[in-house]
Amino acid sequence: MATSKITYNGGLRTTSVHERSGNEIITDAPVDNKGKGEAFSPTDLLATSLGNCMLTIVGIAANEHGFNIDGATCEITKIMAENPRRVTEIVVNFQFPTNDYSDKVKTIIERSAHTCPVAYSLHPDIVKTVSFNY
Repeated sequence: MATSKITYNGGLRTTSVHERSGNEIITDAPVDNKGKGEAFSPTDLLATSLGNCMLTIVGIAANEHGFNIDGATCEITKIMAENPRRVTEIVVNFQFPTNDYSDKVKTIIERSAHTCPVAYSLHPDIVKTVSFNY
């Protein structure tokens, strides 16, 4: 089964449908690349996927090791370059809920985050700057 189906809607906008669930994501070209910037751009999704993946893998580790990260957030900043236009850096800033995380748990969190499949899938030239705030 295909993962998704993407339709070009015109006006530099696409709609992606997740085949299994039917959930939709709309993308627009960013304002600095001839678009409206009214939705995530494809490169926004690339950068955001890193944070989604990291939080998911940390959530799996939390379940396996018996600690809680409910309410944790990460803020993503995407840094672009030109010639060719590409993502050169993704800054991930984690904020974990107030909790008395032990040094062991912090190590589990940080190692887990850095081993997510998206992190491994990104080209090594893309800098991943990650901070953890507890």
